[in-house]
Amino acid sequence: MSQSRSKVYTDAGVNIEAGNSLVSRIKSIVSTTHTSGVLSAIGSFGGLFKPDIEGMKNPVLVASTDGVGTKLKLAFEFNKHDTVGIDLVAMSVNDILVQGARPLFFLDYFACSELDVDQAVDVVEGVAEGCRRSACALLGGETAEMPGMYTKGDYDLAGFCVGIVDDSKIVDGSGISVGDVIIGLESSGVHSNGYSLVRKIFNESGAKADDIFPGTDKTFAEVLLEPTIIYVESLRSIMRDLDIKGMVHVTGGGFYDNIPRVLPQAVRADISFGTWDMPPVFQWLQKTGNLSWPEMLQIFNSGIGYILILNKENADKAMELLNAVNTKAWKIGNIALREAEDAEAVNVIF
Repeated sequence: MSQSRSKVYTDAGVNIEAGNSLVSRIKSIVSTTHTSGVLSAIGSFGGLFKPDIEGMKNPVLVASTDGVGTKLKLAFEFNKHDTVGIDLVAMSVNDILVQGARPLFFLDYFACSELDVDQAVDVVEGVAEGCRRSACALLGGETAEMPGMYTKGDYDLAGFCVGIVDDSKIVDGSGISVGDVIIGLESSGVHSNGYSLVRKIFNESGAKADDIFPGTDKTFAEVLLEPTIIYVESLRSIMRDLDIKGMVHVTGGGFYDNIPRVLPQAVRADISFGTWDMPPVFQWLQKTGNLSWPEMLQIFNSGIGYILILNKENADKAMELLNAVNTKAWKIGNIALREAEDAEAVNVIF
């Protein structure tokens, strides 16, 4: 590109050459995520994708969009940018998985004040890793350099995923009934919700990024930026072989706000607290932040990142399949009849 043509924009704070350099560097990264359905290369105006609908009688597209939230503030503070892209993919992919959808492709949006190519490459590498873990293609994205919109060194992330499911296989929770078993799948930590409170507790604790996190051999930076688990591979065989009545991605609002989203009006979820392993990060947040466990369960996933609801006869088989793919899971509760006096659809038994 002619330097004279781009100079006036560069003087305004937008580095066109940096943007071109970023695209050049990430092409090979993005290509590692491509599946057989991808029909276009990065750099096109739009991404082309031809889904495989063989065996589907009535395919339905499922889409979700999300960001990473204020977890990004810790990425800036710790200068660690290679994991938040995994979080970005996970938040959308896990959401469409709840309805039984197989992710097809993902697109990301990266916005900053002044483009730092090395930093952006780290972020995109994380996005690509998230796509590989999801078996979906990073079909495209957008990089926006907007001087004055963001603080120098900061950036924002957003993305969306499109998946597909046969109409007859959509999981919507409508068949959930009394006696069904609730299975909780482990989280890797805080995942990507509740970070305004996490940052407040961390900043007030006096801990440093490189300090060893209590109960682990990792630093605070590593524990607090541990990426969200993507559950696609863990659930592949279960979704194929078993009748899953309902699924929950435990995100913002914790147990109390997310589980009711899949429950019929006539039932409630009885959760037995203490039936799963509690990661050290939640023990530290609860103690250091002087929070009650009901407060923790309202804000965080508290060790359970994803939930399955199945009939009693399928529960043991589901546990076997999860163990076979090295996914820790526990039977954490049951579905009960919701009584007239039940104020909430989730009853946690402490």
